Amino acid sequence: MKNTLKISLCQLNFHVGNLKNNLENILVAREEVKKQGGNLCVFSELSITGYPPEDLVLRKTFIQSAEKAVEKLIDISKDNGPAMIVGYPRYNNDKLMNSAALIYKGKISIIDKFHLPNYGVFDEERVFNTDRMPGPILFEGIRIGLMICEDMWYPDVAETLQESGAQILIVINGSPFDQNKEDERLSVAVSRVIETNLPLIYVNQIGGQDELVFDGGSFALDATSKLCLQSSSWKNEINTIEIICNNNSLIDITPSIINKISIGLESKYNAMVLGLRDYVNKNKFKGVLLGLSGGIDSALAVAIAVDALGSDKVRGIRMPSKYSSDGSLKDAEESGKLLDIKIDTINIEKINETYLGDLKDVFTGLDKDTTEENIQSRIRGVILMAISNKFGEMLISTGNKSEISVGYTTIYGDMNGGFCALKDAYKTDVYNLSKWRNENYNDLFLGPRGMAIPLNSIHKEPSAELDFNQRDQDSLPDYKVLDEILIKIIEEEAPLESIISMGHDSKLVHKIYKLLLLSEYKRRQSAPGVKLTARSFGKERRYPITNAFLNDT
Repeated sequence: MKNTLKISLCQLNFHVGNLKNNLENILVAREEVKKQGGNLCVFSELSITGYPPEDLVLRKTFIQSAEKAVEKLIDISKDNGPAMIVGYPRYNNDKLMNSAALIYKGKISIIDKFHLPNYGVFDEERVFNTDRMPGPILFEGIRIGLMICEDMWYPDVAETLQESGAQILIVINGSPFDQNKEDERLSVAVSRVIETNLPLIYVNQIGGQDELVFDGGSFALDATSKLCLQSSSWKNEINTIEIICNNNSLIDITPSIINKISIGLESKYNAMVLGLRDYVNKNKFKGVLLGLSGGIDSALAVAIAVDALGSDKVRGIRMPSKYSSDGSLKDAEESGKLLDIKIDTINIEKINETYLGDLKDVFTGLDKDTTEENIQSRIRGVILMAISNKFGEMLISTGNKSEISVGYTTIYGDMNGGFCALKDAYKTDVYNLSKWRNENYNDLFLGPRGMAIPLNSIHKEPSAELDFNQRDQDSLPDYKVLDEILIKIIEEEAPLESIISMGHDSKLVHKIYKLLLLSEYKRRQSAPGVKLTARSFGKERRYPITNAFLNDT
């Protein structure tokens, strides 16, 4: 006897701690699935609370609120509408678990996450516990093997479910974006299908949560590992797939929609746009502001801000000194015109002269150095924070990963800000992303079509303009060389000798390594920013501030 089931992959943007809003989103999606004739709605990991909740789960009132939300869903499910698979934290015999529940007709079936990730940005072992392997859940005559995110990345859970009679694998996820993740997810899912000969449905969330951003990209594979459904990346979507079971053996998945997923530079740019948008909106900032120097970093950062929030919620501030070139002032002005944002101009020269005059006696007998240069940056930081305080707009800092790596930033100056748009983008990425944005557009963006970044900002020689005739390459190597070395050290933890053997100058490699370590104290005080790479600064790279091991030889 044939049994047909319509399963809806509900890829939504959840908000950590906003259980009321999350519950509403689940119910709205369920109503849509009901209209489409669906039988089962599948939501992402910890969809009730938002993911990752981190230490919020240690508050008993938080767990109680999650359990009340689940109880409400159980009550609502008595209407015989579509069943729901949701994720939530719960206590099981006094142990805190990361759980998934299938809710239908007033009843609930629960499984707990077996593998708890404890690497990179994940440290679930701090708060959650694990128990026994999950078994299949019977739903409408079909035995579902339900897994939670990390459980898919090991063969044992899927194998146990298959041996226990599961006919289909459903994986709910909170899988954050990085530039390699999409291929990795699909590869692992295909491995589980090949090992078990079972179809697999993978549901991820979208949206920004502090430094993480989730790209969605939910999908379904049939038992031959053929891609039968592909949800879009970076979008709220509900996509439905039909499965057919014959004599208790799953025999077919009806092919459904295959949506476009973004890759490469588009994915990185989308990640920064959505990450900033959700950080601003979920934290209820009125808008954002940033200093516009005319350089490529601020030009790209303001374009991202406008694409994330719209022109009316972005303010640019020009703060020239006697060292600012006419070209840079014009480039900053052009940024504003291209993006249709408000720009204010505040000359810092008199303020800088006052500072230097007041410090003259203290500095008597000492040569001019970067101290005087950094005063300008700190003046600008004070001005920007004053405007931020007055108008309730969040300040965006504009440093990139290359500069942040080697300390080519001023603490309490250009590092000021509530969010760093380019924090995990190397300088070479900044150039490539700027060129990409000028030639591309998609419906995630709220900014204008066409050119968004002045060509002169892209092509001119980079300079902090804190002194006359100053260029970045006075202090740093060419950014292509710098980034090649940094990627090897940061992303791969490569030995310095192996980097030197690639043809890089030995003194330069050791200098960059030392600068990287000595700048740790600055990074600990830097603003959060969207994770793009496999190893972003923060949870994924934990080096001591007080550290005498600087030579790596």
